[in-house]
Amino acid sequence: MKIVVIAAEGMLGTAWTRLTDVVAARFPEVDITRPATLPSFDGVDVVVNCAAWTDVDGAEANEAAAAKVNGDAVLGLSRACAKHGALLVHYSTDYVFSGDATAPYPIDAPIDPVNAYGRTKALGEKALLEGGADHLLIRTSWVYAPWGKNFVLTMAALGRDRELLKVVNDQRGRPTSAEHLAATSLRLIEKGARGTFHVTDGGECTWFDFASHIVGRVNPSCRVEPCSSAEFPRPAPRPSYSVLDLSRTEALLGPMPAWQTHVDRVLDATD
Repeated sequence: MKIVVIAAEGMLGTAWTRLTDVVAARFPEVDITRPATLPSFDGVDVVVNCAAWTDVDGAEANEAAAAKVNGDAVLGLSRACAKHGALLVHYSTDYVFSGDATAPYPIDAPIDPVNAYGRTKALGEKALLEGGADHLLIRTSWVYAPWGKNFVLTMAALGRDRELLKVVNDQRGRPTSAEHLAATSLRLIEKGARGTFHVTDGGECTWFDFASHIVGRVNPSCRVEPCSSAEFPRPAPRPSYSVLDLSRTEALLGPMPAWQTHVDRVLDATD
C-alpha cells in the first residue's frame, strides 16, 4: 500500500512514520486548510489525516479557527480522496459525546458535545461523510506517546519534581497510546474495515487514576491526591464520562491491551 500521512510531525503522525513506510506530509509545507498545498493523491491507496486543532481550551476562544482545521478542511480532503479513489483515515474524539452516560458510548451514540473542541470535531465527522471518500473514522481519547506534549510525560516530570500533586477524579475515560493507535489503525485498514470504529487502550480510569499510576512508577514518594473539576476550572467544560465502547473493534481484532501496559512502555522508553 502507498500511504500518505498528513501532519507526520505530530504525536500520532510520528507514531505512523515509525510504524511503517509512509509518505510523510508535514506542516507548514502541507496545510489541509490550504488545498493548494495538498500533495497529489494519484496512485495513493490510503491517506491518514493526523492534522487537527487539539487545544481544547484554546478552541473555546477560537472556535472558528478550530473549525477551519477540524471541520471545513476535512471536506476538501475527503473530496480529494474521493477523486483519486484513496481511503481516508480520519481521527475524531470522545469529546463529541455529552459525557452524561453511565456505560461506554457505542459508535452510533447521539453526538452532543459540551465544548467548542467537540463541536469542531463533530463538524469534521459530518464533513468526512459529505466529501464522499471511502473512509475509516476512528474515535479515540486521552492520547499520549514517548514524545510530544501529553499527560503521561507531563505527570512524570511533575512527579519527579514535586512532593504533592492534585488531579481531578470526576472525569472518566480511556487513555490511548499513540503507538497502539497507529498500529491498530493499520490493522483495521489491512482487515478492510470501513465506517466508524473506536480505538483506545483497554480498561478505563479517571485522570487521578491515570496520574497515580504514572507517578507511582517514577517517584512513589510523591503523593497524588484526588480533587474535583471545580477546584481546577478550565475555559472548556469536559465531559464527566467519555468512555468509548470498543466492542466493534475488539470483535474484529481481539481485546485491546490494558492502558497500564502501554503507559509502562512509554515510561520505560523515556527513562
